[in-house]
Amino acid sequence: MLHTPMGRPPLRRARRLVAGAAAVLSLGALTACGDDGGDGGDSLQLWIMEGTNPDAEPYVESLKEAFEEQTGATLDVQFIQWADAHDKITTAMAGDELPDVAEIGTTWAPEFGAAGALTDLSETIESEGLADDLVPALREAATVDGAVYGMPWYAGTRSLMYRKDIFEEHGLQAPTTWDELRDVALQLKELEPDMIPFPVIGGGEYSVDAFIWGAGGQIAEQDGDQWHSTINSPEAVEGIDFYTSLATEDDVSVAAASTWLETDQLESFQNGQSAMVINGNWTVNTLLADDPSWADKIGVVPIPGPEGGFSPSFVGGSLLGEFNSDQPDLAWDLIELMSTGDFASQWAESSGYFPGQQSLLDAVVAENDPLVAPFAQQMSEAGASVPVTEAYGTIQGDQVVTRMVQEILSGDASVQEAADEAAASMDETFGG
Repeated sequence: MLHTPMGRPPLRRARRLVAGAAAVLSLGALTACGDDGGDGGDSLQLWIMEGTNPDAEPYVESLKEAFEEQTGATLDVQFIQWADAHDKITTAMAGDELPDVAEIGTTWAPEFGAAGALTDLSETIESEGLADDLVPALREAATVDGAVYGMPWYAGTRSLMYRKDIFEEHGLQAPTTWDELRDVALQLKELEPDMIPFPVIGGGEYSVDAFIWGAGGQIAEQDGDQWHSTINSPEAVEGIDFYTSLATEDDVSVAAASTWLETDQLESFQNGQSAMVINGNWTVNTLLADDPSWADKIGVVPIPGPEGGFSPSFVGGSLLGEFNSDQPDLAWDLIELMSTGDFASQWAESSGYFPGQQSLLDAVVAENDPLVAPFAQQMSEAGASVPVTEAYGTIQGDQVVTRMVQEILSGDASVQEAADEAAASMDETFGG
């Protein structure tokens, strides 16, 4: 059930004119989730994930001060573990104990939106002039049937990381097309026989997704109210075939990589085993923290497209959702404060991710940091979202795409056969 827009902007602007008075005027018996009843003033409750930002406490303290100064209301911030967050929110929904605002994963918006737990923010975002300044892939991930169930806060994406020192030693250039990717991997196979030129992993979905999208394919498409899989279309199969053929035909991977997760792939890169990997911008900080000399060893470029340009890469991160707060104007003030301007930039910089506001992301690209800007450019110019439907969460839980890749890598099925099987499995989940 979609939540009806609340038409809040005029109320919000009026309230800001009397922000000082809001600190002393009682609103009576408040029923909002975040009202702690302490001093009779307004209070808002916020849940954010623990561990994403290693320097979260200073940020939270500054946020509380700024929020109280701006609105006269206090902010109650609770950290929750990513691993527990989905179940905690689901339980809170059942017990009517949701916070006013919470960080949610981008893939959760369809589920919680369909359950009627999240407020549609589309009218507010539009009226505040922010609609055209959101990273497209993040807005797409939050949008279901025209309703926007969360404001983009921060996100990351994957690009092609390579051993710049090894490339320079052999006079190699970073690839800019699929043919160049294959050619440089084959050269590395001869020049560096003890390294894996390009591990083709079977335990993670997002690498193969990039090649599906790069070839012009889609994982699934929506027709009216019904979704159906297109992962077995000619375009999608072309991308899957190129990606897996690097292992099955060109032998620039290793058999063990067929079950590798992205963490295994990163470990192989960190240990000097792999020359090129597709991995996330957040991993650069991990490498540098472990060994600062990595700054001179890593190169990054967006994932190349078939004939040039970029292959789209999944943009994953977090939205700030309003859980039907009884104080919607305060809830939006908090969301806007966190997701735009200085507080958005501060969180992104300290966490190693990128802001969800396009203008702030463009500023990161313009800084031209060689280990940051290529990821930001990938996210800005070639970011993508997996199908925005609650059913796709089930499909990911069933590991349909990874099973498809593993069947191809093991030789148990041809590319077309494995794609047909994956499509049939998806369509069963979609209810087609």
